[in-house]
Amino acid sequence: MSTPIAKLPIAQRPRERLLALGPQALSDNELLALLLGQGRRGASALELAAELIADHGGVAGLAAARPEELARRTGVGAAKAATLVAAFQLACRARSEPDPAPRLLGSDDLARVAAPLFAGARVERMLVLVCDARHRLRRTVFVAEGAIDRVAVPVREILSAVLRHDGRGFAVAHNHPSGDPRPSDDDRRASTLLRLAAETVGLRFLDHVVLAGDRWASAAPLDPDE
Repeated sequence: MSTPIAKLPIAQRPRERLLALGPQALSDNELLALLLGQGRRGASALELAAELIADHGGVAGLAAARPEELARRTGVGAAKAATLVAAFQLACRARSEPDPAPRLLGSDDLARVAAPLFAGARVERMLVLVCDARHRLRRTVFVAEGAIDRVAVPVREILSAVLRHDGRGFAVAHNHPSGDPRPSDDDRRASTLLRLAAETVGLRFLDHVVLAGDRWASAAPLDPDE
């Protein structure tokens, strides 16, 4: 029979251990159990936490799980799934660029700022990084999800996002869930399209970076002869 957390000795309860010893003293299962709050019939929150971590191959795999995937698990549901996804996203943001207005002076700056925002993404997404006249970041906006190519790239929506946030320039980033950051011809055509569109409305197109985990590559616009 499963033992509910409330019936464990006080010294073994995750919440009391955290308050007395700090979060570093808790195991992954204990930390996750605190987020879950409750288990399910026949399994405590600690046991449900252990199952989730094991089924996803560890905490990193669990952090990459989509909300609907977690919600289907007996004992989790939509509310707990949202709590878990929100907690992992906050942790990801806490590790991201501490400067609220970093300058995007090169592809490496763009990749460093954008990469944490794609943590756990399993489909292609496109991010717009809106900058001021000195290339300082003003806002980040996701504008598309799914395959990104010459036809699908939402040029109008990208330009609208930049102008709406008083940008003077912009860069874009998207991910390759395949793990290969090498830009395709369609990626480079998208860069060409964005550069030309930016010129027509007096904006500066800075760069287009393709991300794949901790690797990245710049998708340079195509030369006229290509």
